[in-house]
Amino acid sequence: MSGEAPARTNVTTGLDLTERVMLSTLTTVSCGIFFFINVTTLFTLRSRRVFCETSRYVLLYNLLLADTLQMSLGQVLYLLSICRVMLTFPVCGLMVMIANLTNEVSPLTLVAMSLERYVAVCFPLRHATIVTARNTVVAVFAVWAVCSLNVVTRVLLLLQFPFEELGSLQMKTICGTMVMFLGPASDMYDRAYTCFLFVSATVAIIASYVAVVIAARAASSADGASALKARNTLLLHLVQLGLSLSSTLHNSLLLLISRVVTTAVLIRILNVLYVFIIVLPRCLSALIYGLRDQTIRPVLFHHLCCCCSLKKVHISP
Repeated sequence: MSGEAPARTNVTTGLDLTERVMLSTLTTVSCGIFFFINVTTLFTLRSRRVFCETSRYVLLYNLLLADTLQMSLGQVLYLLSICRVMLTFPVCGLMVMIANLTNEVSPLTLVAMSLERYVAVCFPLRHATIVTARNTVVAVFAVWAVCSLNVVTRVLLLLQFPFEELGSLQMKTICGTMVMFLGPASDMYDRAYTCFLFVSATVAIIASYVAVVIAARAASSADGASALKARNTLLLHLVQLGLSLSSTLHNSLLLLISRVVTTAVLIRILNVLYVFIIVLPRCLSALIYGLRDQTIRPVLFHHLCCCCSLKKVHISP
């Protein structure tokens, strides 16, 4: 088992029942609010034909879908952990693999969105022929296929572990990503793949950003405004990628902090890190594009207001 796994096994032992209930309630309420915003945005992106046929909105839908699934699974794993529910290895492995799949879809989708903006600014006359609805769907399927292949590789590495020596498939520790690294090969592969994924994504987004900046300087005033807007969008993609990367550092930060603080302090810090590193980045995409995009914003606000009105009608006697 990975040397980092013990750091995640008993992170709730220093808290009493009342504090665990309070912390789980606070994180669940936060996650519920973000989940509501994400789901409403997803519904918005399927409510108009322009959203279904425009490439950047199709890619945004894919990004939000992955983020929403990741946030939901993360909250389920968190509640299981704070309630000290022990799963079996197959169930835990399935949940962790799906969580890893959705977590890795986000950076690759950001790369696709950045390339779409690059083509729109640097090759405006060919944008309509290159970035078609069909090519966008192919790109989305390619993203999920690459991430699925990575999950299959992780499963194959996991199957090499001698489970028969355990005596029982019932886990004795809290289910988590680090716990499922049952051998050095799995741990090494995860580190190598994560490093390759985010280095490649960062290089692709930065290269697109530099190309757009150069195009903005050489363009006329009208084209320059469009290029500057695309540049700001790519900068947001880079920030989103950094937030996605921060979620992969969650376990490492936890391990480092666990060496210098008590268990009770550790679990309090863990809850703060969970909200700001795991949950919040999964909702930023909806907030950024929902408030920034002039096409999405009025439709999103309309749906949010309708949902709030319906809730008031149901609540009122």
